[in-house]
Amino acid sequence: MTNAAPFEVYAIKYAEREARRGDHFIGGDPHDAPMDMDYFIWALVRDGKVWVVDTGFDVLDAERRNRRLVRTVREGLALIGIESHDVEDVIITHLHYDHIGGHAHFPKARFHLQDSEMSYATGRQMTRPAISHAYTADHIADLVHHVFQGRVEFHDGEAELEPGLSVHHVGGHTQGLQVVRVWTQVGWIVLASDASHYYENMEADRPFVIVWNQGEMLDAFRTMRRLADDPDCIVPGHDPKVFDRYPSPQGQKGMVVRLDVMPSRG
Repeated sequence: MTNAAPFEVYAIKYAEREARRGDHFIGGDPHDAPMDMDYFIWALVRDGKVWVVDTGFDVLDAERRNRRLVRTVREGLALIGIESHDVEDVIITHLHYDHIGGHAHFPKARFHLQDSEMSYATGRQMTRPAISHAYTADHIADLVHHVFQGRVEFHDGEAELEPGLSVHHVGGHTQGLQVVRVWTQVGWIVLASDASHYYENMEADRPFVIVWNQGEMLDAFRTMRRLADDPDCIVPGHDPKVFDRYPSPQGQKGMVVRLDVMPSRG
């Protein structure tokens, strides 16, 4: 419980790709069925202040990685009346290409990042293609420039960014992955980002295939259940089912959902 005013919270889809169930679970899956992936960023709005969580990717990464970009991050934020060029604070959950690749849309922003993620993305592990393939070197180099420009704020573990908003290091998927806890009109919700790509990863304790530390990924599921007031209010990072469980603003079905309401399992 907190005395802070609640945030409005939005998930905005900017890209998609076709995939199969076996792509998303360590050890594969016995059912060779489609399980597509959506790509989101998130916006938190309160009293005229906007926080954005992650920056998506742009055309070049879409072409290189065979992803379908359905709108730029700037266009996605404009759907809910936010101008990306005016945003002053962006939380980066981790530095994979689909979470930092659109950083240029935020020229005024300060980026909030875990110490351990920057160390990971610029250290010896990036010499290993099995780990580095989800990173784009140019994005990391750009972020280093932002460090020297005073535009990166580092966090070590858990940090309150303002009343009703905090980040929590969980690791697992990457060494420095952080999740975001947000106070809303329905209590505390958690934006999992890639701590759980799909509802099924966390609900069935079945880790995603890209993983730095499998034990930490499983621990992250438990941590998020502790941080959220209701386990149904943990929002995965890439699951199209988000559109089934949450309402969309009028005229924005399949593009935007409102997350500061109780989800439906119907």
